[in-house]
Amino acid sequence: MFIPALTWKRLVASTKKRGSKKSNGALNNNYQKDVAHLNHENVKKSVSCANLSTYEGQTLPPLQGTDGKIPSVKSITSSTNYPSDGSPKRVIVQASTSELLKCLGEFLCRRCYRLKHLSPTDPILWLRSVDRSLLLQGWQDQAFVTPANVVFVYLLCRDVIDGDLVATEHDLQATLLTCLYLSYSYMGNEISYPLKPFLVESGKEAFWDRCLRIINTMSAKMLRINADPHFFTQVFADLKNEGSHEDFSHTLDR
Repeated sequence: MFIPALTWKRLVASTKKRGSKKSNGALNNNYQKDVAHLNHENVKKSVSCANLSTYEGQTLPPLQGTDGKIPSVKSITSSTNYPSDGSPKRVIVQASTSELLKCLGEFLCRRCYRLKHLSPTDPILWLRSVDRSLLLQGWQDQAFVTPANVVFVYLLCRDVIDGDLVATEHDLQATLLTCLYLSYSYMGNEISYPLKPFLVESGKEAFWDRCLRIINTMSAKMLRINADPHFFTQVFADLKNEGSHEDFSHTLDR
């Protein structure tokens, strides 16, 4: 059988095309298999990572009170156990900032018996004025006068202010604001505070002298009130009891 040359060339070319199509088809099949295999592996990894992130991404719930709300700083409750006749007794004290400030004012009126015209609201106004001034000037983001800090101020005032030596309201204000400054320095959130709102004198020497005397006298108690909950509750209860007295009279007429 004889095949013309032209026909033979066409036959060879057709055979090559078929071979190339078969090889291309095999390559495509292999490529698709590889892609499918990689996709399958990627799906496995994705599922594994998703499970891992779900497990590791769990977060703790935020601190909340028993009613689901963050506890307020406007009031405070303190409790402790005190031995009484050999049996422990649970003591619970609760008060707001206004109540404790009123108790502090009444305490200062009784302590400073020589100040005939002193009102319990006067010391409160002095403390509130400094707190408001620092807020307006941007030195603090929130009010400092809270129940816990009022208890701290009372701790200092109780041991520092001597009623026999306080002859004028100016003397009382100077000592009270010095105690407040040390309370800010010890309990405040900021690194430092301006001195001007706490000064009622022209010079600073007397102010710093009072600061050093108070620090030397009260340093141990200032550390203890934050470290010992029982001591804090005791001071808290003492301040609360200062408001139970109605008679401010002392040896001198008011």
